[in-house]
Amino acid sequence: MSARILVVDDEANIRALIEEILSEEGYEVTAAADAKEARLARKEREFDLILLDIWMPDTDGISLLKEWSEGGAGGTVVMMSGHGTVDTAVEATRLGAVDFIEKPVSLAKLLRTVEKALASRRGKEQRRGAAPQFVAPAGKSQPMRALREQIARVAQHEAHTLFTGEPGCGRELFARYLASQSGQARGPFVVIMGGDLNDEHAQRELLGDGTEPGAFERAEGGILFIQELGDISANAQRLLLSALEQGSYRPTGQAADRVLKMRVLCSAFPGFEHSDGLRPELMSHLGVVVIRVPPLREYPEDVPELLRYHVDLLVDAENLPFRRFSVAAQNRLRNYPWPGNVRELRNMVKRLLILGGAEEISLAEVEAQLATSPAEGEPLIKQDLLAMPLREAREHFERAYLKQQLLLCGGKVGQLAKRVGMERTHLYRKLRSLGVDFRQSLTDD
Repeated sequence: MSARILVVDDEANIRALIEEILSEEGYEVTAAADAKEARLARKEREFDLILLDIWMPDTDGISLLKEWSEGGAGGTVVMMSGHGTVDTAVEATRLGAVDFIEKPVSLAKLLRTVEKALASRRGKEQRRGAAPQFVAPAGKSQPMRALREQIARVAQHEAHTLFTGEPGCGRELFARYLASQSGQARGPFVVIMGGDLNDEHAQRELLGDGTEPGAFERAEGGILFIQELGDISANAQRLLLSALEQGSYRPTGQAADRVLKMRVLCSAFPGFEHSDGLRPELMSHLGVVVIRVPPLREYPEDVPELLRYHVDLLVDAENLPFRRFSVAAQNRLRNYPWPGNVRELRNMVKRLLILGGAEEISLAEVEAQLATSPAEGEPLIKQDLLAMPLREAREHFERAYLKQQLLLCGGKVGQLAKRVGMERTHLYRKLRSLGVDFRQSLTDD
């Protein structure tokens, strides 16, 4: 259900503007021109948030807030003022106001303050009642909606699950989301790196060392998440397979077995489930369900939302200064290939907030962050062609295109010429200028 917001301001144009902005964001808004209308509105219904102007002709906002506070109905209130002072802000906070906005109000500041105040209210309600729910991963695109729906279905079963995807795409985040939707939601979520499960340390990491419990015991009643399954050793595979097949394990230094009471989630690179890196019988346990987490370049329409999400997260968690991305900057980042995926996006947002500057992050600032050369051998799909001059971008594309086509033609230039619709002499010249090695195929042509 949409949050209900009461806007109390004696200036009709400001009142109408705030009402319009918040309504477009999906909130249910009621407007009041003075204290009398505000009192009546609160008698008729309950509001999740009140935006209250300080300077009003009949009863000022501070007096009205004091009246509500003394009556035990203060609620979640954000004060507004065009010429406030430190004293009034302090008094409003003492009476229970959660924030203070100066007018004229910027759109970004208004929406951020409203979201923060509502989040604060939800947090208080959760602390009074049930444990807070894990926040679903952001994104309104079709790939993200489909992924969340798939995870919600899988979560209802007890099957061990493998998350595949490129580094930085959020495999652990989605594993945690699955855990939050599952029967293990209230249990522990134990993360162990695949690289730590080497032949030397696998037994200690999984079964303990006689003094400290291992991962199997720490994860009882919850989730064991193995990050990068491809890095685990043969000894670790043996211990894991034994526990899964027997449904029990024996902690180091103990005389009796313990029942294995946990669900295993893993992450791996794309295609790992089809590789020879894991014992087939272990894969039959861990890969009952394989969930693919797509790279960010497959859902670029979510980039603006992800930018706002990470700005808010970093401002709240690390007390970094608030900044917002200009439309031009957002559009540029929608068309960036994000080779490092969501992790790269988060790191870029953090750098821009730390560096500081005007409230609006410009296109020039974003371009400066993206001005790096592609790694040698990086696939074309991960290269930022928009950052290159037209000629260089065209060469990158043509080189990648012709190399792939040459592979499809078995290295035969004659077949390649027919496939791409070029005269053979011109094609040889083009391949030579692009540095594509075709000489070994000449004897086969």
